[in-house]
Order: sequence, then C-alpha cells, then structure tokens
Amino acid sequence: MTQAIAPRAAATTTGGVASRVRALLLLLLAVIGAVLAGAAPASAHAALTGSDPQQGAVVGRAPTQVSLTFSEKVAMSDDSVRVLDPKGKRVDTGKATDLGGTTYGVKLHSGLPDGTFTVTYQVVSADSHPVSGAFTFSVGAPSQTSVALSDPAVGGGVVGALYGVGRYVSYAGFILLVGGAAFVLACWQRGAGVRPVQRLVVSGWLALTGATLALLLLRGSYVGSGKVGDIFDLTLLGQVLQTKAGAALVSRLLLLAAGALFIAVLFGAYARRDEADATDEGDASGRSDASDKGDGSDKSGVDADAEKRDLTFGLAIGGAVVAAGLAASWAMAEHASTGIQAGLAMPVDVLHLLAVAVWLGGLSALLVALFRAPAETQIDAAAVRRFSRLALGSVTVLAATGIYQSWRQVGSWSALTGTWYGQLLLIKIGLVAVLVGIAWISRRWTAQLSEAPQAKALATAGAKAGAGTGTTAGATALAELRTKQPTKVPANSRDSSSGGSDSRNADSRDSNSGHSNSRDSHSAGSRRAAQLARQQTAVAIARQKRLRDADPARAGLRRSVLAEAGVAVVLLAVTTVLTSTEPGRTEEAAKQATSSSSQRSGPLSLKLPFDTGGQDGKGTAEVTLAPARVGGNEMHVYVERPNGKAFDIPEVKVAFTLKAKKIGPLPVTPDRIATGHWSAIGVQIPMAGDWEIAVTVRTSDIDQTTVTKNAKIG
Repeated sequence: MTQAIAPRAAATTTGGVASRVRALLLLLLAVIGAVLAGAAPASAHAALTGSDPQQGAVVGRAPTQVSLTFSEKVAMSDDSVRVLDPKGKRVDTGKATDLGGTTYGVKLHSGLPDGTFTVTYQVVSADSHPVSGAFTFSVGAPSQTSVALSDPAVGGGVVGALYGVGRYVSYAGFILLVGGAAFVLACWQRGAGVRPVQRLVVSGWLALTGATLALLLLRGSYVGSGKVGDIFDLTLLGQVLQTKAGAALVSRLLLLAAGALFIAVLFGAYARRDEADATDEGDASGRSDASDKGDGSDKSGVDADAEKRDLTFGLAIGGAVVAAGLAASWAMAEHASTGIQAGLAMPVDVLHLLAVAVWLGGLSALLVALFRAPAETQIDAAAVRRFSRLALGSVTVLAATGIYQSWRQVGSWSALTGTWYGQLLLIKIGLVAVLVGIAWISRRWTAQLSEAPQAKALATAGAKAGAGTGTTAGATALAELRTKQPTKVPANSRDSSSGGSDSRNADSRDSNSGHSNSRDSHSAGSRRAAQLARQQTAVAIARQKRLRDADPARAGLRRSVLAEAGVAVVLLAVTTVLTSTEPGRTEEAAKQATSSSSQRSGPLSLKLPFDTGGQDGKGTAEVTLAPARVGGNEMHVYVERPNGKAFDIPEVKVAFTLKAKKIGPLPVTPDRIATGHWSAIGVQIPMAGDWEIAVTVRTSDIDQTTVTKNAKIG
C-alpha cells in the first residue's frame, strides 16, 4: 500500500502542473498566431512628409533631381531611390545623396521626355525599421505608364513573420533571464539551488541568445529583398554588421557571454555555498551542547555569512551591469534612439525594460517556485513578501517611464485614439491595469500566507538527523525513519550466530559455513531496511505535497500568480507589436503631409467675387499661382465683369497670411499687363500651410473692397 500512495500523489500533482503549463503554451501560441495573422508588413517608423516634385504634380520642365523629405533620419543604399520613366526605364544616376536635415535627393539624367514618372524608395529608419513607398509626378502632362504603382511589401512575408517571432522570443528571454536572476538574488536566495528555477533562467538565456543570432541572420533579408534565400547571404550579413541595428545585436551577444559567466557563478559557487550554509546550520544545532567547540563554530559562521554577503553583492552589481547593457541594446537602436529628447528617452527606456523584466520575470520565477519546486525546498512566505514589495516598486517605475514614453510617441489626444499605435497603447494600458488588479489579489493572499507546517517538520527532522549523522538529506530522512522504526534482524541470522558460538567442537568447515550465512542474512536485512526507508520517505513527501496543496492561502496564491502569468503572455505579445508599429506622432505628421499634398498639387486657381458698392462695382477676381509651392511662384490676377468681359480697374493688390504661424500679411503689388490682367513674378511663399489670400480691388477713386479666401499652398 505504501508503494502505491506516492506514485499516485506524484502523478496527480504532475498532471495538474502539466495541464497548466500546456494551457499557458497554448495561450502563447494563440497570441503569436493572432499577431502574425493580423500583422502585415512591419509599419514604418519614418514617414515621407514631402517631395520635390510633389506627388501627383505636373511640372512644365523636367527636374534635374528628385528630393524626398522624411520625418526622421534614414539610412540609404545605392538603390534606395529609383526614378522610372513611362516605359519603366531608370532615369536616375543611382546614388542618393544627403541634402541636409531629413531630405535626400537623387540626380536625374538630362533630356527626359514628357509624361508620367514613377519614384520608388526603400530605406531604413533611424529606429531600424524598413520603410518603402512610391509616388508619381508628370512632366508637361500626365501620360500612360507601364510601371505598376504598388507599395513593396518590405518587412513582410515569411522573413517578416520570422523576424517578428524572433523579436518576441528575444523579449521573453530577456524577461526570464533578468527577472529570474533578480528574483533569486533579491527574494529567494535558496532558489539558486532549485533545479526548476535554474532551468527557467537558463532557458531565458538560451532563448535570448538564439533569437539574437536569428535576428542577425534575418536582418539583411528583412530590410532588403525579403527572400528566404538571402537569410544566409554573408555579403548581406557583412552589411548588417556595419549598421546601428547590427552593432546593437552584436553588443547583445557579447553581453550574453558575460551573462553566461554570471549564471555559472549564480547556480554554481553561489548555490553550493548556500547549500553548505544550510548543512552547517544543521551541524551547528546538533553540536550546540558541545561548549568546547562553540566559539570556533560561531567564528566560522560569521566568516561564512560575510563571504556570502560579499558574493551576493558582487553578483548583484555584475548582474545589474549586464542587465542594463542588454536593455540598452534595444534602447539605442529602436524608438528611444530617435525623435524628440532622444538623450533622455534612451535611459528612460532602459529603466522601463528593466522594470518590466524584474516584474514579469520575477512573476515567472514565483510561478515555477509555487508549482514545480520540490517539496523539501518550498518557497517560504518571507520570500513571497519580498517579491511583492519588489514588484510594487517595479510597477511604480513602469508607470512613470510609460507615461513619459506615451507622451513622446503619441504627442496628442487625437493620435491616442485615431492611430493604430495609440489604440495598441490603450490595449496595453488595459492589460497592465488587469495585471495590477490580479497582483493586488496576490498581495492579499501573500498577507495571509504562513509557513507550511510540514516544511517546518521536515526542517526539524533534518536538523535532528543531521546532528546524529551529518549526512545528506536522503540519509537524514532515512536516519529519522530508522529511529521511529528500528530495523529487525532476521531470526535465522541470530540462530546462525548462536549456533556458531555453541558448536565450539565442530570442525572448521562447518564453522566457516555458519559465519558466511550470517553475513549474507545481515546484508539482506540492511537492504530491506533501506528499501523500507525509501518507501517511508516517498510517503512523507507525498503527504507533504497534499498538505501544501491543502493550504488555502498558498493555493489561492498559486491560482492568482497563474492568472498573472497568462495576462503577461498577452501583454508581451502586444508590446512586441507596439515596438514595430509607427508611432502616433509620426503617423499624424505623415497624414497631414499627405492631406496637404492631395489637396494642393499643381497650380492654384481661386475665384473671388467682389462688390465695391459703387456704380459698376461688381465683378470677379481670379487669382492663379504656379507652381503653388514653397519658394518662388508666378501669380496672375484676372478681373472680369459679371458678364465675363475684362474689367479695366485702376488698382489691384494681393496679400498672403499664414495665421497658424503668425506670418504675414505679405503684400504683393502686381503689374498691369493688359485690360483686366495683372501679374507678378517671384512671389515668395516661405513655408507650406493653409494661407489666407486677400485681394484688394479699387474700381474708382473712392470705391474699394477686400475679399479673402483660404487655400493650401506648398
């Protein structure tokens, strides 16, 4: 019966743990599948905000170059910008040049024909994401073109999906590595010797290292052709190593090498020292009555504690440096490295990533400790309370840094609800709120948590057995069981021994046979006693697991921590998508630029009816402005009577005002060309925007009026 109890209890516990782990894995796979299914090519983090010629513009003469202006700095290669004529032939010289700021240009060949030209571009933004697009302009007049105007699916396809998975795995590995190690050092130092906790942290290191290597190989194809065959192209790999993103990935690999040394010390020398300290405590309690050895034991205990504190401090400092460096490998190559206040945003992003890792990674370690730790090394209530305080501090840092990052990347309330980045951010905030709510429930269970009686009993029994034998944990339990149930020596052994002593006059052959039988019987009895001790130990461990699971506070904590872990998996998936999505501030700027371009391309023409109030004072003034762009423009004013005939008036004046920027009015006095026709050359428009155009018409010496109308220029 005793042989059947332990396997059944262990199977029940193992089945429950396995079912929960399978549920988490299924949730993880479902989230990744949904993310990859709903995600098209990665969203650009730099947007095209302007071009010369503008999109859809019709110019009178062929330009000598095409320039493109982005919302941030971009990296270009020789074929980043291509200009194709109506037949699909390249008419650019090839290499793009930096024209200053965020504007880049490519020279065109001379003698271009009239017709519609297509401009395509594929660049890498300052935060390491690929950007692509295309637009057209026409020379003379629009024409048919053989070029298919489509947005290349840069960052998409199989390579894009693999790159997205690699980013998710790298974030998850970083969280498990940093958070698990922080949990051991700051909350549960005994956990350094617990095998499931060791596997968790080592799995985080392996996941981050493997994902980083994969991202390094995928990078060239991801920002380029998107072909699977280019993944192992060494030429592309060499080009990647020369970029900011490639340097960040290589730096991460070097830091992971230092992280491997940190893990080796943490789960090697540090764990062994912790186990030795626990054994010394048991030996010291067993020798507490020996006064002649007390002083030396106390001194050695003090030295051991000092060495352990020094080792803990050294591991904490070294681990913090490695963790900060790993976080910086993201901050220096992604969102925080570009845009406004980049110098402040990067250290804030490092703090944000570390806070996430300590909170969610520590939560994962706590989950493993509650579900998978052996019965004899169950996590104590004090360690859970320490993590509760650490998690509260991490959430505080997370909230403060998150608010700043949200303001920096979103920029306006409209972008928070009107852009995909803002909507994802709202989802993330909601998930964090749910996670904090579940964490509050966990804190309530933690406050009710007490040390399990069976753990105390096991510790007491181990101390007693250790005092008598000084053996390992298995031998300690065996010694305790032997004290409870003395070993019975078989009767035949006693008879044999007695018989051997009584038969003194027997020949030596019979005496030797009797002694041999006695030794065999004694050895068999020892084996049966050891087997019985192992069975008793298995029964005790199974009983301990049942008592542990019956503790309502501990069971409630396990359920709430499991729920936190499930929400954290979804939160990490949303965060991964968020980091590859165009920030709301940039998206709104791109929309505004596109809107201005679509509303105002080509020459501007406005008709303004007027009435000066005098006799023959009604008419219409038509103002044309070409090409209606920033810089020099040619303006014509045609004044007509209500019947459509030219109106000969004494004077016409025009003024331009950009109220949004407090520019103007900029007066223009055109010259009279003919009856009802006035003109001015070189009319300067300093910047693009919604300009107010005011036309002042004088029909006599005393009759005059001013009419206004707004128009997009630039």
